[in-house]
Amino acid sequence: MTDFSHRVEQVSISGIREVFEAAGEDAINLGLGQPDFPTPDHARQGAIEAIEAGDVDAYTSNKGTRELREAIAEKHARDNDIDVDPEHVIATSGGSEALHIALEAHVDHGEEVIYPDPGFVSYEALTHLAGGDPKPVPLREDLTLDPATVEEAITDDTAVFVVNSPANPTGAVQSPEDMREFARIADEHDVLCLSDEVYEHIVFEGEHRSPIEFAETDNVVVVNACSKSYSMTGWRLGWVTGSNRRIERMLRVHQYAQACASAPAQYAAEAALSGPQDTVDEMVAAFEHRRDVLLDGLEAIGLSCPTPKGAFYAMPEVPEGFVDEVIDRGVVVVPGEAFGDHGAGHARISYAVSVETLKEALEIMDDAYQAVR
Repeated sequence: MTDFSHRVEQVSISGIREVFEAAGEDAINLGLGQPDFPTPDHARQGAIEAIEAGDVDAYTSNKGTRELREAIAEKHARDNDIDVDPEHVIATSGGSEALHIALEAHVDHGEEVIYPDPGFVSYEALTHLAGGDPKPVPLREDLTLDPATVEEAITDDTAVFVVNSPANPTGAVQSPEDMREFARIADEHDVLCLSDEVYEHIVFEGEHRSPIEFAETDNVVVVNACSKSYSMTGWRLGWVTGSNRRIERMLRVHQYAQACASAPAQYAAEAALSGPQDTVDEMVAAFEHRRDVLLDGLEAIGLSCPTPKGAFYAMPEVPEGFVDEVIDRGVVVVPGEAFGDHGAGHARISYAVSVETLKEALEIMDDAYQAVR
């Protein structure tokens, strides 16, 4: 008798995708989790030149090309003041695969994975697929993750806790003090801190710091990607870095599930990481301006929203019926409960659209708010 695994039956299609499918073709989409900027020209050219030279027709090393891994190591030295051995990097098919192989390599059946709620939808699903038990924990009022909450949630069954800063869906940025505490918790409790840093460059206030900077053991693994910082979501190129023993275990999963990341994408990523970074700065400045327009508009409507300090999302509190009313009127926003039970009563709004589109959407949201208040 054919049947399906219990692991996969615990996972459903993302609530975000359901919202997209429910919206009309002409809807204003404020639900997208990707930048609306083009991939930098020098990154595209890196792939084009490699294709024309015949360098992408075969498998690369399972870990990725040496040149890419050296570029990733140089990026960590430049941006994070961290010494990373290129041998301790695996290039992956996006940040999503990096999260997947990290959890597969570190979580046994019945072990707990602690993660923020509301939080990125993949954390729960990937925990189930690894055979683990999801353990979401609530956030502070400013939508940051409190290290004390994480520490209180740790039991003898805890294998991993996830930190995401800047965060999806909240736009929250953890303080350096928080990151130091997360490293201490990983060290003292001998659990893995999985740090999801794919939005690291999109910071408006404060600064991005990584728990791996403060760790005294190898109990921190970092996931990153070119997807958000370089507007390369379609290229599917991420990476994971950690100690030799952790990379070796994650490589076992990657080797059989993926073999290697796409070769053209590897060359594009190498060029993006090694080339001019001014396009990143320009994109971040544009996102900050849009954030301010959105926050002013939400305040004018009467919606309360913690100030997002990074990424390109805001998560205001909304009245019952607001999300459905907004979607019915042609603007896609994502209900907060799609990101966890503690997201109820909120909506995630992406401002990865033009200012003009954002202002048009705010007018519609104002009408929707008046209809349900």
